[in-house]
Amino acid sequence: MFPLLIDLDGVLRIGKSPAPGLNEFIEFLQNENRKVCILSNSTLSTSADIVNFFKRNNIEINFPVITAVDATAAYVKNKYKSAAVYCSENVIHAFEGIISFDSPEAVVIGDIGGKWNYEIMNEIFNFVFAGADLIAMHKNKFWKDPGKGMLLDAGAFIAGIEYASGKEALLIGKPSPFYFEAALNKLGFSLGDKFVMLGDDLETDIKGAQEINGISVLIYTGKTKYPLPNGNKIKPDFEAMNLHDVINILKNIERTDATQS
Repeated sequence: MFPLLIDLDGVLRIGKSPAPGLNEFIEFLQNENRKVCILSNSTLSTSADIVNFFKRNNIEINFPVITAVDATAAYVKNKYKSAAVYCSENVIHAFEGIISFDSPEAVVIGDIGGKWNYEIMNEIFNFVFAGADLIAMHKNKFWKDPGKGMLLDAGAFIAGIEYASGKEALLIGKPSPFYFEAALNKLGFSLGDKFVMLGDDLETDIKGAQEINGISVLIYTGKTKYPLPNGNKIKPDFEAMNLHDVINILKNIERTDATQS
């Protein structure tokens, strides 16, 4: 049975609420004794925050959880002595002990929402231009807020810094193989092993997984809308309208694998 990696927002969590059919889906995964890791590109939450989300909604999970915040903090603390960190106040504590805006060795960029402005962009640019490494928790182009609609994500601002400084950011979150590898390792697998990725983002979830031997399942409960436009270059292996469809797809994948084995 292939390990299963699952994106959080737009898949298991819609806005601030559990996705329709989530209890049934979690029960199916647990009854099947599947090896599952929930991984999120959100830089507004740590893994502990996500576990608490499920607890608040009376949903018991026994799967490991990884967020881009956790992975980035671990990487930066292992490699650098100081870093200028631009992220939500909710998760800044993850970088405690390494934060410095006095000639930092690295600049870490996460989500700061509506705080983006010229002064912040220019400050980051000058740090990077002076030699600091540029670290991106993720490079998502946009995200969907149930109340505000489609919003620019950190990737748009990171691209501007890359263009101006001539230095490419090291990406920690999806679709970086580094992030997928961290999730697979938690389940006892290695990069290159076959796995299934369930997500709502064509680039970070679907394409990212396909490039490293993943079977991709695109669900239309998040940012990607059905049907895919004609000429779309990214082709998911499977498509689902909801989590009930995903259950049937997972069963089909296992039946096909058993037949081919």
